Amino acid sequence: MEKKEISAKYFFYPMPATLVGANVRGKPNYLTVAYCGMVNANPPFISVSLNKQHYTNPGIKENKTFSVNIPSADMAKITDYCGLVSGSKVDKSKLFDTFYGRLKTAPMIKECPLNLECKLLQSLELPLDEVFIGEIVAAYSEEQYLTDGRPDIKKIKPIVFSTNDKNYWKIGELIGQAWNIGKNFKPKHIGKNFKPKHIGKNFKPKHIGKNFKPKQ
Repeated sequence: MEKKEISAKYFFYPMPATLVGANVRGKPNYLTVAYCGMVNANPPFISVSLNKQHYTNPGIKENKTFSVNIPSADMAKITDYCGLVSGSKVDKSKLFDTFYGRLKTAPMIKECPLNLECKLLQSLELPLDEVFIGEIVAAYSEEQYLTDGRPDIKKIKPIVFSTNDKNYWKIGELIGQAWNIGKNFKPKHIGKNFKPKHIGKNFKPKHIGKNFKPKQ
């Protein structure tokens, strides 16, 4: 079936629903953020992109720290609420039980199954947003959300944000193990008119240079 060009405003699809935390004017503040993702594996770097108008931005710049909290599906309403109201008008520090880790200035949410404590490394100013890149200095969870010491997506039940219809979704069924299910994949012909040339046994090189004489 032929591809159809659609609006570029549908962005990267889908996205995670996270709660970014920062101390602002001496109080914890939390903001719903979908523009979030890993940008380096080792050391682990993460980026969050916030509109320049947000109340949270000055707190990240001042303290050089922030947190990324992963809410579960049963926290969908309060997660959405944090994106509807501004910390300049509503004291969102009272919405959650806040705790601090190594950095002492990156507020994290106890109710969230997974918390990432981040040290600000770099900020990038874009036309509408500011991108904050941080190093994850510590991660926190509870035994009930872990399997073999690692976060378990089935137990965490993270929220997925669908940008095109502006809805929240739950994670679906397991497909298979990454870097494993493709091992037995046998590709078919690539492209309708793809015709690979023979390379190897019947390869006949053309003459290279006028007086070129290959050795035996």
